[in-house]
Amino acid sequence: MSLYPSLEDMKVDAMARAQVSQHQAQPPSYPHSLPPSAPSYGYPHGGAAPSAPSTHMYPALSDYMGLELSSDVIAMNMPEYQLQPVQPGAVTAVSNMIAPLSSQSTTLAKATVTGAIRPVVLCKDKDGKCGVRLHSVNNGVFVCYVAANSPAALAGLRFGDQILEINNVALAGMTMDQCHALLKKSPANGISMAVRDRPFERTITLHKDSLGHVGFQFKDGKIVGLVKDSSAARNGLLTDHQILEINTVNVVGMKDKEISRVIEASPSVVNITIIPYYIYQHMISKMSSSLFKELDRTPAV
Repeated sequence: MSLYPSLEDMKVDAMARAQVSQHQAQPPSYPHSLPPSAPSYGYPHGGAAPSAPSTHMYPALSDYMGLELSSDVIAMNMPEYQLQPVQPGAVTAVSNMIAPLSSQSTTLAKATVTGAIRPVVLCKDKDGKCGVRLHSVNNGVFVCYVAANSPAALAGLRFGDQILEINNVALAGMTMDQCHALLKKSPANGISMAVRDRPFERTITLHKDSLGHVGFQFKDGKIVGLVKDSSAARNGLLTDHQILEINTVNVVGMKDKEISRVIEASPSVVNITIIPYYIYQHMISKMSSSLFKELDRTPAV
């Protein structure tokens, strides 16, 4: 899926593609280096974004649900994350962050942390529902629940993602009910969204051993220990991180026994999506833990 440094970059690219299609011309050739003002990640095809408006409705990621993500805050609360070197004159931002695959690894590649924007298109099921619930936090709108095997899940929406637009309508400042009403009024097919990824999340691929273990311990969904020389230790799972998904199955709000059953039912290859516990704590405090109890009784839209 294509990732864009900002919402405007995504819109400009969509306009450029439409113009190219209309005139039946070859796709424009973009230079291989990003302009100094652009983040160093994520523009599709390895090229630079077309020139976009200088004023961004949604600036580069510097906060999340009101949580400041400055370099000082990151260094104090998530010291394992560090800044990549940037070219002279470039803007140092969270988009330059890299996450270590393991605390001592020097051979494995680093994982780039982004606050990228991605387009999502989904539909409604036979009951006229998308299978998602949204929650308003600090004038932003975030995904608080995705029903399993729903159109929203199949389209790639995840707990903690920020929804910037629905059908080209900006959601900044909208209430949860207004957003749900917008979804209910949407057509059955072709519902477009602009989505910003939750920050500092990574997916790590693990392999079960002969006993069916991947080599880590967790409590309340938080990774608290790694088994020496296990797949988890070799492939870069980190302690003090919260498990969000296992093989794309959302496990937020699950009890540990339920999470264990999901791992046991997984094939030999297990993909674990994690986020720093510091970020997760803030997410839960803003989303309200009561939401998880209510979701069992309240249908998704």
